[in-house]
Amino acid sequence: MRFFLSAGLLLAGLPFAAAASCVEGTVFEDRNGNGRQDPGEGPLAGIQVSDGEHIVLTGRDGRYRLPASAQSTVFVIKPARYRAPPRADGLPDIWRPRAGEAGQAHCRPFALAPQPDAPADFQVLVMADSQTASAVDVDYFERDLVAPLRGRHTARLGMTLGDITSDDPGLYPQLVQVVTSLGVPWLHVPGNHDMDLGATSDADSLDSYHRQLGPDTYAWEEPSMVFIGLDDVVARPGRRPAYVGGLREDQFHFLEAYLDTLADDRLVVLGLHIPLFDPGFRAEDRARLFALLERVRHPLVLSGHTHNQSQVFWEAAQGWKGPRPLHEYNVGAACGAFWSGVKDAQGIPDATMSDGTPNGHGLLNVGPQGRYSVEYRVARASEDLQMALHAPRVLRRGAYPAWGVYANVFMGYEGLPVEFRVDAGDWRPMTRVAQPDPRLLAENMADDQADSLRGYDRSPEARPSTHLWRAPLPTGLAVGEHTVEVRTTLNGRVYQASTRYRLADARP
Repeated sequence: MRFFLSAGLLLAGLPFAAAASCVEGTVFEDRNGNGRQDPGEGPLAGIQVSDGEHIVLTGRDGRYRLPASAQSTVFVIKPARYRAPPRADGLPDIWRPRAGEAGQAHCRPFALAPQPDAPADFQVLVMADSQTASAVDVDYFERDLVAPLRGRHTARLGMTLGDITSDDPGLYPQLVQVVTSLGVPWLHVPGNHDMDLGATSDADSLDSYHRQLGPDTYAWEEPSMVFIGLDDVVARPGRRPAYVGGLREDQFHFLEAYLDTLADDRLVVLGLHIPLFDPGFRAEDRARLFALLERVRHPLVLSGHTHNQSQVFWEAAQGWKGPRPLHEYNVGAACGAFWSGVKDAQGIPDATMSDGTPNGHGLLNVGPQGRYSVEYRVARASEDLQMALHAPRVLRRGAYPAWGVYANVFMGYEGLPVEFRVDAGDWRPMTRVAQPDPRLLAENMADDQADSLRGYDRSPEARPSTHLWRAPLPTGLAVGEHTVEVRTTLNGRVYQASTRYRLADARP
């Protein structure tokens, strides 16, 4: 177990002067959880406070002081046995502008309320790319993903992994109101569509995000998990491409200082927007990040950006040298394919993504000693909906078996066994194929052949999926209808789906 900060960062013991900014401030124990320091509520010592580059500890008087830097925000790293009271907008009150808040002569103290009963087993709601371009899209997001969760979920934390909006920070207040209605602390990570369009450098590209959603580098601790949010979008205004994936030097400085303070029995989750496998992610930054995460016993990476869904297990051939493969779960987008496709009876677009995955959200289930599992939930659907099947409706009896059944297993990955059977016969393995999902190809054809628009935007062009399986359908059976069943096992639970096809006689 490692619990050390370098001596150069232990600055809380220095003489403390009245602060005109949040470079200096205090942390107190908010025993009644009202966010204000009432009589009898004393200081908290040993609490980590950071600006996203440096980390300092509060002294016995609860005071901290950060060194000079160019960072724009200051935040408290919420300890596992405390909770952060909410701000007026419902987000957790864990950050301050480094320059201080308007009308405040001193930095407003950080409040932490005791949470001695915080469980080791808990669930996290994980959303990626809500990507709303208008109030209409915010309404889709609320009705499609959030409203069905109210009063029904069991999560204790939530997060959005970037592209919260689509180049319109004016929508942040509406989105915050929607996600905080779920009644859990909600964290954000910035994406490329969260950058200010008028920015002139990477340093000022997230000014709107910082003002409304907080720091772009931070940490949040629970008894069995640590979440580290990182801005991995490097803005390049006026250049092509306009951004690349990577990390800044101050972020590496933060990770180097912070990771060595963590106990080995915790799950360490990195939340990013651009996935590590993105072709535009700087290879040298990925290698440096790998070298840091290889010191962590239980790492996990969550990412968004692709508007597809995949699970990647980094190994030595890809530069990962840890004792076990590094798991990266690239979460399907909440907006799916940018709120496109035919609208349903409720007026919500189909939004199926180009890999055939319906839009939805992820779940992270956390347990003690680094144990975890990840799941996917299709928007407004049963939790049993974990795959979609496609098969021809009718085939000629006796024809060469060139046509097959396809199974798109949304949480599928290379090596996952997927099986099928016909008419309750023997189970047989299906073959993973790198092809577009025929279900989405059919939508593409329908869009092509329509004389008018079927929706505001047509469904995305189908692209090869990383989680599609195929098996040939037998044609030597009797004339009539036949049942096809497909099954797989995810996180120890068997999921099944079925479809039908018919065999008919035909003459040349």
